[in-house]
Amino acid sequence: MAEQIRRDLAEIVRDELKDPRMGFLSFSAVKLSRDLGNAVIYCSVMEEDKQAETLETLNRATGFLRSKLASRMRSRTVPILKFINDESMVRGAAMETLIRKAINKDESKSVEEPDDTDFDSDKENQ
Repeated sequence: MAEQIRRDLAEIVRDELKDPRMGFLSFSAVKLSRDLGNAVIYCSVMEEDKQAETLETLNRATGFLRSKLASRMRSRTVPILKFINDESMVRGAAMETLIRKAINKDESKSVEEPDDTDFDSDKENQ
């Protein structure tokens, strides 16, 4: 059901929510409560300067979005929606940058300094 809500919300926002304050966004995940009464929707806004405004607009439009979801879903209830920023993509990119820096640093060290273990094994073989 969470995946259906994510897909339907993406279509509704793309096709029916015409608000100039909205930035380009994607819905990365939906977490539902056990009773399906509440849904937390994780959003990634591509334009950082429009991030807060986009989330505010989505949270103000929850009534409209719930009514549109109700017409698409085959469920007795439609969960209360709450949109929050998903920073996992930003954190993932930052982690990837740090990993690349560490790998490049290790590679540059290994090129600059010869490995002493190779010389030690040559002495033992003589």
